[in-house]
Amino acid sequence: MTALTSIPQDAIHRGRKYSQVLEGARAVFMKDGFEGASVDDIARAAEVSKATLYKYFPDKQILFIEVAQVECEHLARSVLENIDLSAPPREVLMQTGRHFLNFLTSKIGLQIYRICVAESQRFPEIGQGFFESGPAVMRAEMAVYFDRACARGELEIDDYALAADQFGELCKVDLWMRLLLGVIKDVSSAEIDRVVDSAVETFLARYGT
Repeated sequence: MTALTSIPQDAIHRGRKYSQVLEGARAVFMKDGFEGASVDDIARAAEVSKATLYKYFPDKQILFIEVAQVECEHLARSVLENIDLSAPPREVLMQTGRHFLNFLTSKIGLQIYRICVAESQRFPEIGQGFFESGPAVMRAEMAVYFDRACARGELEIDDYALAADQFGELCKVDLWMRLLLGVIKDVSSAEIDRVVDSAVETFLARYGT
């Protein structure tokens, strides 16, 4: 995982109560959003003093970016640990797409995206942090897989990063936008499979050998 360039590496204290503070912040951010979340509420949810909170995270922006990065790391780790990257492209893409869309359509995934978009104009570090810990990581991991699959003659791709972005966008068709805008309240596994199946078929029609 690439560290966020906008946050100095010594800005975050990863001591004994780091996870406790992070979990409290996660709960408050998901309930109240970035702007509505107060340091007092976060400290109370984490069961630490404000002094302890500031010891771990010097400001709220850094704390939110860390929450978002940890969630994206969980997604990336889940993909890497549970998918056999030596399997045929259809199988790899199906599993990757399901993990990706399940995260995007989850409550935490939707909230992180909404908050980042809402606050990134005033606080560019939040938008940059989300991009570097989320979309950029998926692009990089997919590019590594595409390179290996092309070397095995399974795919034919000239621009790995562009192909990774295209696959991600194909997986976001229909369900994600309607959830994001509140048109629908939830999605089923069958609906996710339908979108991912179509995304994989479309992708392989373009890049399959």
